[in-house]
Amino acid sequence: MINVNKEYFYDTLKTLLMTDSPSGFTMTIMEQIKTWTEALGYHYDTTQKGTAVITIEGEDNTKTVGLSAHVDTLGAMVRSVSATGLLKFSLVGGPIVPTLDSEYCRIHTREGKVYTGTFLSTSPSSHVHKDAASLQRTPDTMEIRLDENVNNKQDVLDLGISVGDFVCIDPKTTIINDFVKSRFIDDKGSVACIFGVMEYLSTSSIKPKYQTKIVISAYEEVGHGASYLPGDITEMLAVDMGCIGDDLTCTEYDVSICAKDSSGPYDYHMTSKLIELSKLHGLKFAVDIYPFYGSDVSAALRAGNNIKGALVGPGVHASHGMERTHYSALENTMKLVYLYLTA
Repeated sequence: MINVNKEYFYDTLKTLLMTDSPSGFTMTIMEQIKTWTEALGYHYDTTQKGTAVITIEGEDNTKTVGLSAHVDTLGAMVRSVSATGLLKFSLVGGPIVPTLDSEYCRIHTREGKVYTGTFLSTSPSSHVHKDAASLQRTPDTMEIRLDENVNNKQDVLDLGISVGDFVCIDPKTTIINDFVKSRFIDDKGSVACIFGVMEYLSTSSIKPKYQTKIVISAYEEVGHGASYLPGDITEMLAVDMGCIGDDLTCTEYDVSICAKDSSGPYDYHMTSKLIELSKLHGLKFAVDIYPFYGSDVSAALRAGNNIKGALVGPGVHASHGMERTHYSALENTMKLVYLYLTA
């Protein structure tokens, strides 16, 4: 069984979580992924739309299996600048908007400048606005206050900020008692899990059973992450967060195996094999159906890729808000991914 390098895993996870990478703005994090990949001795390539493809030679290279995880996150873009120098925004992906109220953020301009600010409602003060507590939080009733001396629209434009600039939400990453608290554990927790497995394979000189191509996608949060796949992949295991909540059995300590989500059932034989491996090796796991969910496998199948697909991942509480998981869920996920590749 895999012996995870916990220090390597946590270092990788923290770097991933604290690097801004909303969908469409993943260039910096992909360079980091390339550096890590090459340091482990594996081949890194990229597609035209910025998806990373990492190739690991197998004991048998006549068959190619795929792993996927996505490094893109939720975020926003500047929609307009108000007459008083506040920013209106458009969402990237589906963050729970009320959780953005009072969150810090960073605005990246196309010239490479970075400014900080705060998401606030248009009624931000209880001493001034009667509806400060009751106002519904939506993009139309919220704005971004810049940490700059700006008093009007032109002041903001003079900073180089313009429509279409990316707004990145501060993840507030904290690790305490092996609990990981942060935005964007979905799906950077899974990317770190894959690198935890890769590090073990590399340092232990272990090859997976079949040639493996790891797809790190950059547009999953907007629906088309792994819609294109290398043509030699015959089956793909998506590693993405497991859901926790009503009518679900997964906890923050489990690896979740998804039998079905909103895109339909996952491959019966792959899912059965993952359940069998979990039972055989004593993993803490749950099997669930996710009511409002789609994965990179969903995108790949919808795009017409001729693959079998399944989905696993660490249990994550409060997804698309201020998320939390435990190292146990991450470790169980790494063990199951390792077993999938080597069993």
